[in-house]
Amino acid sequence: MGRVTERRRVIRVRDGAISTRSDTLVGEEPLEIRVNGRRLAVTMRTPGDDFALASGFLVSEGVLAEPDELARIAYCAGSTGPDDANTYNVVDVRLAEGVPGPDVSLDRRVFTNSSCGLCGRVSLDTVRTTARWELPLPTGPRIDAAVLAELPERLRAAQRVFARTGGLHAAALCSTDGALLDVREDVGRHNAVDKIVGHALTSGALPLRDTVLLVSGRASFELVQKAVLAGIPTLAAVSAPSALAVDLATEAGLTLVGFLRGSSMNVYSGAERLNLGRDAASDPGDRAAEAG
Repeated sequence: MGRVTERRRVIRVRDGAISTRSDTLVGEEPLEIRVNGRRLAVTMRTPGDDFALASGFLVSEGVLAEPDELARIAYCAGSTGPDDANTYNVVDVRLAEGVPGPDVSLDRRVFTNSSCGLCGRVSLDTVRTTARWELPLPTGPRIDAAVLAELPERLRAAQRVFARTGGLHAAALCSTDGALLDVREDVGRHNAVDKIVGHALTSGALPLRDTVLLVSGRASFELVQKAVLAGIPTLAAVSAPSALAVDLATEAGLTLVGFLRGSSMNVYSGAERLNLGRDAASDPGDRAAEAG
């Protein structure tokens, strides 16, 4: 099986001093996901939690929502490397009898890299028709902004592989009182989220109501889609969301927070789930625009 980290020799330059040392790098290998023997997607990922990644990916595709819809997941023995060794880079997901497979259309891209998520079918209508839970998402419990502000540091402290490599993303599933319920790391932020959702699926925990999903990078459309289809009401990111991500969050009733850094944050949708401590004041520029 692939390794989470690997060692490489590097030339290190610090303040004019040159030395040679061994550096720890995060592993990155392709994972082919098959459904009932048919290839669906290939993603670049950090090896580990591959079954959770595959099942979580199928949740975001609207294929799985209940643990009994999944018959089994196994590595394909035919995936071989040198000396006929299994590379563990192909998994086959077998759906339970009667569960419809994914809709694989000709205009759909099959390959995804470690940063962008699986592209294609990117539309608000698709998410609305694919969702297995009530939309817009139920309001649910509120979370204090002060608690939300503490989550990035808690996530960083829990990133064991990042501490050794500095080269991968993380996602955390949190309770509304700030407890970390699950943390996953991967070179792809979308893979880290899939690993969390896949574990929740097989544990029978979907939909993940009363939780917060925290991601270490930006909030893309794909990440908002994954949160919505897992029933997660609040998504927070340490960086920016895209315009389409905000559109989907608004339509689906998701609370979307970006630029979560220290006590600062931008709330792009669903502010009703947050206890901000005081009434949010409008920006003077906005008031001037309204007056004009």
